[in-house]
Amino acid sequence: MPRIDQEGDIFSPLRRNFLRRTMAAGVTCSANLLFGRFLAAQSHLPNSQTVARIYLDSRRKIATLDRNIFGSFLEHLGRAIYEGTYDPGSKLSDANGFRKDVMDQVRKLGVPIVRYPGGNFVSGYNWLDGVGPKEGRPIVLDKAWNSIETNQFGTNEFMAWCKAVGTLPLMGLNLGTGTPEQAAALVEYCNVDKGTEWSDLRRKHGYPEPYRVEQWCLGNEMDGPWQIGHMSAVEYGTKAADAARQMRYVDPSLKLIACGSSGPLMPTYLDWDREVLEQCYQYVDALSLHRYFGNTPLETGGDTSKYVALNLTMDQQIEETLAVCDMVQGRHRSPKQLWLSFDEWNVWYRERIGDAVNGHRNEAPHLLEEVYNLEDALLVGGLVNSLLRHADRVKIGCLAQLVNVIAPIMTNENGLYLQTIYYPYSWALDYARGSVLNVLTESPTYEVSGIGQVPYLDVVGTQADNGGVSLFILNRDLSKAHILEVNWQDKTPGRVLASLVLTGDDLKASNSFEAPRKVIPQEMGKPSTAGGRTTFEVPARSYAVIQWEA
Repeated sequence: MPRIDQEGDIFSPLRRNFLRRTMAAGVTCSANLLFGRFLAAQSHLPNSQTVARIYLDSRRKIATLDRNIFGSFLEHLGRAIYEGTYDPGSKLSDANGFRKDVMDQVRKLGVPIVRYPGGNFVSGYNWLDGVGPKEGRPIVLDKAWNSIETNQFGTNEFMAWCKAVGTLPLMGLNLGTGTPEQAAALVEYCNVDKGTEWSDLRRKHGYPEPYRVEQWCLGNEMDGPWQIGHMSAVEYGTKAADAARQMRYVDPSLKLIACGSSGPLMPTYLDWDREVLEQCYQYVDALSLHRYFGNTPLETGGDTSKYVALNLTMDQQIEETLAVCDMVQGRHRSPKQLWLSFDEWNVWYRERIGDAVNGHRNEAPHLLEEVYNLEDALLVGGLVNSLLRHADRVKIGCLAQLVNVIAPIMTNENGLYLQTIYYPYSWALDYARGSVLNVLTESPTYEVSGIGQVPYLDVVGTQADNGGVSLFILNRDLSKAHILEVNWQDKTPGRVLASLVLTGDDLKASNSFEAPRKVIPQEMGKPSTAGGRTTFEVPARSYAVIQWEA
């Protein structure tokens, strides 16, 4: 994510001017480009028709779902780690200093993979500062967020926390100030059993068993002028290739992710991806994508009907990035096809300037503590749908972040509460299993400036290994409910196991410690099926999930 400048603004004046010029252009694209494969699975009813239809055939599958597509992210930023994940002075923490209430919530969610330790932080981080006896660890200035880093939580603490909550680590590497040799040393520290310098150091630190970390990010947002160690695409691609070679000498089983563009508004968007991959295609397995969305004057004009359609620009970003990956594959005549890691995505637009992004050299400052409302949750539901639609090539996704910092979980000294965006994210983890189905949707549409005709109903389906089907339904219509008819093409489902909806009269409503249940899911009623069809009403401005048994 972008860093602050010396004046405490998340963007330099040059970058802010660039964003003003390009924000509108960034979302103006033809409908055909925007939807890509999505349009191939959509057709549109006239606006006067009130019934939308879904045609669902369980034999038509997009891909088997990789659960890591619903991962998350923890960075040494604000209160994500200290006072959020790790708080040894708290009455709510265990003997390791881990917040028990947060661990319980993460276990309940079932988060499959967590990216760590950054983010912008990682580009100036020396991993050796965060290992060994805690009393000997240095207190340093984190230049990315102008904060004090105590290094009391580091690699071994993170690995212990991952084990405690049942998640996998997605380790980020410093390719800003760091070197390929230091990256390989961390792999050796984490993954080699014994008998080498760095594996024996881990054992000396009290951790005899190797962690065998499989997934690694080769740096963070190296295309960004805000990034510590920012460099050109060719320089980064060459450095990433060297790091990948050295890391694989240590452990050939690694899955390595190169830094793609930080977002479609970058002036080097897609050119960066191509030039990087020209240098390192043969050494990496995947390319990263990042994207943050906001209901801002520049991006949407404050128009919620446009805001809840922005997930379609995520579809476009994925399609465009895949096109570059496949072009480089063709140029290299390589049999290897890259997959994507969308390892930072979320709504983030309120807490982006001034004190919200400047730690003023304090420990655990309150940074990026975005408060989410109902309309944010609707868009997050749409973003979940977009990721699911591309499950054939997107294998990792990370909601950024998990605790306190642009996060679904917020803590204070007495407990936690769940933000509105928690619910669509938790539904994905609870109900999206097995394979993603190629669902055909006929929906009324509405016109969105810069996008074109947008379906009111955005629907994705999954089928579990036991044959049960789940539908995830975003109704973008802010004023009207829509009748939805599901046409079961090959077999009718069993009984409804779950039917939940997130909606409300106030799109700006949010949760808080004082009112933690202001926006929560409601029962939608369990629709019945007859003659191979299921018909039910989807409320206005809503995101819903329905699950049927086989």
